[in-house]
Amino acid sequence: MFYKSTRGEEVKNSSAAILNGIANDGGLYVPSSFPAITAEDLRDMSDLEYKDRAAYVMSKFLTDYSLEELTEYADNAYSRFEDSDPAPLVKVDDNTYVMELWHGPTLAFKDLALTILPYLMTGARKKHAIDKTTLILVATSGDTGKAALEGFKDVEGTEIVVFYPSEGVSDMQKLQMQTTEGKNVHVIGIEGNFDDAQNAVKAVFGDADVRQRLNKSGYMLSSANSINFGRLVPQIAYYISAYTDLLASEEISEGDEINFVVPSGNFGNVLAGYYACRMGLPIKQLIVASNCNNILTDFFSSGEYDTNRAFYKTMSPSMDILVSSNLERLLFELGDRDENFVKTLMKDLKEMGRYELDPEILDRKFPQFIGYSSTEDETRDVMDNFFDEYGYLLDPHTAVGMSAYFKYLSETIDGDTATVIVSTANPYKFPQDVYAAVSKSREDNAKKAMKKLHVFTGMDIPEAISELDNKDILHDKVIPKADIKATILALFEKRK
Repeated sequence: MFYKSTRGEEVKNSSAAILNGIANDGGLYVPSSFPAITAEDLRDMSDLEYKDRAAYVMSKFLTDYSLEELTEYADNAYSRFEDSDPAPLVKVDDNTYVMELWHGPTLAFKDLALTILPYLMTGARKKHAIDKTTLILVATSGDTGKAALEGFKDVEGTEIVVFYPSEGVSDMQKLQMQTTEGKNVHVIGIEGNFDDAQNAVKAVFGDADVRQRLNKSGYMLSSANSINFGRLVPQIAYYISAYTDLLASEEISEGDEINFVVPSGNFGNVLAGYYACRMGLPIKQLIVASNCNNILTDFFSSGEYDTNRAFYKTMSPSMDILVSSNLERLLFELGDRDENFVKTLMKDLKEMGRYELDPEILDRKFPQFIGYSSTEDETRDVMDNFFDEYGYLLDPHTAVGMSAYFKYLSETIDGDTATVIVSTANPYKFPQDVYAAVSKSREDNAKKAMKKLHVFTGMDIPEAISELDNKDILHDKVIPKADIKATILALFEKRK
């Protein structure tokens, strides 16, 4: 299978797409076609462990890797999770399930992809006989940064630089990043928001002069953000795995459609669900959940994508995004895979900060998608009420998803369809806001809030959080957003 940029450039295989990260023309790589998952495949996968399901799904897209290679990668990656199932389903009521994607080393859903991406990248380097160091640039709104750092630290032949909004992540997310050890890791805060970091990193990828200068110094650029298809493809697996879990437990019957509710920011997570749907997974609705940065909600209801609006810092910072990069991949499908259609929209977005589409065409092409947003008060109330009713603790991002689901139910009365809420992070990554929601008391110190949350709820504190008490701050640099390119060159360009 070959890969094509949403803006026209082609590469011959998946390993080349993974190595490049983002296309030279600024577009995102997509597969030439969507491989099929049959009813028989779903039955067979019901008997497999998660790692084997993931390897099989990835083999459908990553055709220049063998199934044996991918199985080995998945085995190594998912052995780092706390139990044998990295994506367990928890039944809440008759038709509602929470898929917990936060049992990995950094307690966020990004671990499902970023524990395996280093293996895919290392394998790609061997396949293409790369002798240069792979320089991985990452912009993060919170969770991607630590997951990428943890995945790539001390991986031979790589250097990784993570840029994060210095005042736009939770205290625990920041501590996780700032205390990361590893001889090849660099963590830098910026004075700005995630969109500023993401736009600057994309600009570096699109700057031929910078790429050439780094190339001369022995580096080739790549990415660990979800703009890299190697980040996206492992995420497709957990949608398919959730369905097979429901089949195996006889919660659904073969062919039944199910819903997924997905907290969304950069649109990669829910796009993976759409790709699973295109493969043949019986999905009725992909419910796109946003916080008060509700640009995606507006897009799916009106067809208008307009970044000329207020930006809000919220208790769900990984969703504080106005430029959802992976939406470009969906637009590529909307335009029947015409790169000129995408180029026109991206030009409008760059020059005017907006574009507009016919909402009737959106509905016709993408009937699976529906968007809802949640205010801060609504998110807080859901965390509180859900804990009261079920004794189950939600992080703010998952609470945004649960709020969206409740709104969907009130509008559609679709209570009979099995629905999976995609839970993206452990509540202890956001202890101040979770504690305030469930206890009605406020503790602004993250470490004290963590301990109070444990006493109040009885939920165990993960070691990855509790051990931060004993770790030193190793990365405290903060730069203006305009200095990102110069900072990269200062770190890695070899001066003569």
